[in-house]
Amino acid sequence: MALESSTHEPEPAREEIDALAGPTLLEFGTSWCGHCRAAQPLIASAFAGHPQVRHIRIEDGSGRPLGRTFGVKLWPTLVFLRDGREQARAVRPRSVEAIEAGLAEIDRTPS
Repeated sequence: MALESSTHEPEPAREEIDALAGPTLLEFGTSWCGHCRAAQPLIASAFAGHPQVRHIRIEDGSGRPLGRTFGVKLWPTLVFLRDGREQARAVRPRSVEAIEAGLAEIDRTPS
C-alpha cells in the first residue's frame, strides 16, 4: 500500500491532535528543507509495513504554534503518537530503522 499522508493548512490545533485515536505520525518540517527532502524516501520505506498509521505533515516555522507545543527545534522532527499521546520521537532521522522503531512503538495492539 502506498504511503498516504496529508499536509494540513492551516495546521490543526493541539486539541485536535490530542484527540486523535489510534497510531499517528506527525512530521514537522518544510518543503524547502534539505533534511526534510532527504528523509522522504526513508519515511516512505518505513511506512511500507505500517499502512494503518495516519501520517500528518505539518508545515512548520516561525509563528506556527503546533510545533512549539511539541518542542520542535530541528526539521524534520517525527512525533509518533498513539491515541494523541507521544510515544517516541525521531529528529533528523538518517535511517529507515530509526523511523521503523518509532512506528513499531505506536503500531501495536495496546496491552
